[in-house]
Amino acid sequence: MTERMKVVVIDPVSDEFEKRWREDLSGLPIDLVLLKEDGKAALVQAVAGAHVLVTRRRTVDAALLDAAGASLRRVIKLSRWSIGIDLEACRQRNVDVKNVAQLGCITVAEHAMTFLLMCARDMIRSHMGVVDGSYRSYGLTPAVTSERSFAFKWIPVTPVEPYGQTLGIIGFGEIGKELAVRARAFGMTVLYHDQFRPPADLEASLGAEYRDMESLLAQSDFISLHIPHTPATEKLIGAAELKRMKSTAYLLNACRGGVIDEEALVDALRTGEIAGAGLDVFVEEPLPFDHPLTQLENVVLSPHIGGGAGTGRADQRDQLHALLSEG
Repeated sequence: MTERMKVVVIDPVSDEFEKRWREDLSGLPIDLVLLKEDGKAALVQAVAGAHVLVTRRRTVDAALLDAAGASLRRVIKLSRWSIGIDLEACRQRNVDVKNVAQLGCITVAEHAMTFLLMCARDMIRSHMGVVDGSYRSYGLTPAVTSERSFAFKWIPVTPVEPYGQTLGIIGFGEIGKELAVRARAFGMTVLYHDQFRPPADLEASLGAEYRDMESLLAQSDFISLHIPHTPATEKLIGAAELKRMKSTAYLLNACRGGVIDEEALVDALRTGEIAGAGLDVFVEEPLPFDHPLTQLENVVLSPHIGGGAGTGRADQRDQLHALLSEG
């Protein structure tokens, strides 16, 4: 494109994220417009004459497309899914729609799936049993194996097969949807709870079924949390919620520690009220070395590494640069 493009990020941004946006899109021949307020009037004024709209959560409908005008060429949705984008209205106006998958969300979903598999296969106790030579307490002696001669499960752990099990996802945003994709690939039934339900066709394509909170807690074999930590979600999972879970169920948390009542969780894990937990986040970080969670065998703990290598921002920047540099 030879003319200088007007690019409008239509989600309101904080001062911190304004700085990030300007750093990430620096060097491009564009006029970058960033909204600091959520009002409709400010939005309509900002998009007028735009060439590109960028959004993570904002609805892009026919009215907004018309407010942008004939100059609009592209809408970039920061998601693998075009939720909230009126694709037919875009097509009618010859506006291209591109999706930019969020690597940071994908890595968190991968971490949650890792927890699920480690809990299901009892990997911590399995690993420690091999390292510690626990076979000796069972009177076993190492022997050379062959195709038909081997010591199956020489440590009495109790693995579970994820296939056919039910995963309940609390919080069905970008991360929750990415986790659903991975769980379905493992042959799991996926339930979810969220105050915002995706379009029916997307819900069907993800193979996910909506449940109210009580039903999800009662029906799921694994429950994974993907919600923001706000006053409304403080200790969302407490003693009452843990009691509703199956005694064979596992709780997974890769969002924020404060959404779980840790004291209640420790009690549930100690008493066998639930089978186990996989936790990447905690009320206090680093997790104090003498915290009761560190003394339990039925937990998998990690030091808040669900976001992966931290390359999500750079990946998004590179994708946006490529899309905004196209002729």
